Amino acid sequence: MPKGKTTAALGQGFRATGHGFKVYMIQFMKGNTKYGEIEAIRNTKNFDVKQFGTTELIEIPGNIDMEEGKRAIEFAEQIICSDEYDIVILDEIGVAIEMHVVKIEDVMNIIEKKPERVELILTGGRNMHPKLKERADLVTEMRMIKHYFSSQGITARYGIEY
Repeated sequence: MPKGKTTAALGQGFRATGHGFKVYMIQFMKGNTKYGEIEAIRNTKNFDVKQFGTTELIEIPGNIDMEEGKRAIEFAEQIICSDEYDIVILDEIGVAIEMHVVKIEDVMNIIEKKPERVELILTGGRNMHPKLKERADLVTEMRMIKHYFSSQGITARYGIEY
């Protein structure tokens, strides 16, 4: 259960807004508006967010998950190609690809069409698709050393993990 990928991307986004950049985070497979970061983004100038997915944790994607994935990737293309935002974060795109909710070909197509000045940040999954790793200018791997869920059975804590 690696932790911190979304948080790191948010940190980059918040830093950029401090320099006047416009940031858009598109969350794949995260339809839960109770995440603390959603309120923080809504209270931040030049930082927008849109979530796609259900509020349920997905083990086996169903039709609704596939529909949400299609809507999310179409929206991402629209936002990225609008050239209105300096940074676009595709949060959990790696997991969406891994679970076949989003097609790697669609993601690669968007990357090729993106305006030069738009910075993309992609998060999600322990096994980011090799095509994304190859195409990326920067790849960071985060790994969990120890987590209280594994050692003590403590679940996600309000204000800390969500």
